[in-house]
Amino acid sequence: MAEQINFEDEAEVKQFLDNLGVEYSYQCHREKDPEGCQRLADYLEGVKKNYEAAAQVLKKNCEENGHGESCYKLGAYHVSGKGGVTECLKSAYSCFIKACNTKGKRLVDSCHNAGLLAHDGRALESGPDPVAARQYYTKACDGGFAPSCFNLSALYIQGSAGVDKNMPLALKYSLRACDLGHIWGCSNASRMYKMGDGTDKDDQKAEELKNRAKELHGQLKERQLKFGE
Repeated sequence: MAEQINFEDEAEVKQFLDNLGVEYSYQCHREKDPEGCQRLADYLEGVKKNYEAAAQVLKKNCEENGHGESCYKLGAYHVSGKGGVTECLKSAYSCFIKACNTKGKRLVDSCHNAGLLAHDGRALESGPDPVAARQYYTKACDGGFAPSCFNLSALYIQGSAGVDKNMPLALKYSLRACDLGHIWGCSNASRMYKMGDGTDKDDQKAEELKNRAKELHGQLKERQLKFGE
């Protein structure tokens, strides 16, 4: 049976955390375990607040092991310049794409971030790339990430080079975003049914979606209120 830790004893807690650091370091550097390296990076970041050391572990684990979560977090570091890494959206974009192409638990977040950077073009020398944005948003949306579904609908509403305006697809992704709890996805779909954009007019459906948007908005306000109490 594992020894019980008295979390009210500061010295005991410190020893416990130090032992965790040693264990994760061994897993990463001696056992060459990518998951161990990710745990070590999380430990260095969250417990030791040593962002420079965490960044080094994330970089090695992303570049050498292709670990999706490490690539995602390294990309986030590049966005802000955290941990002494170069503040560079192009590098962040590269990291997010690597993570998007893995099967890690941060896949949808990574794909969405890659989509955002391709959509606005800040990470690309050639400017916005709607085709790449659509690719990454679609992958994240398929993974159940509501903001990507909503952004896909916006791409199809606006239309652009390589991505033709397509109101039926815009409605499809607005509805998907709504199903996943996205307020503006419900609002856009409601308006499209009201106006007959991409579908036949359907006032009843428009009203149902409008009410769903109101319901989600109410739930959001309730959560914010509870958080502030």
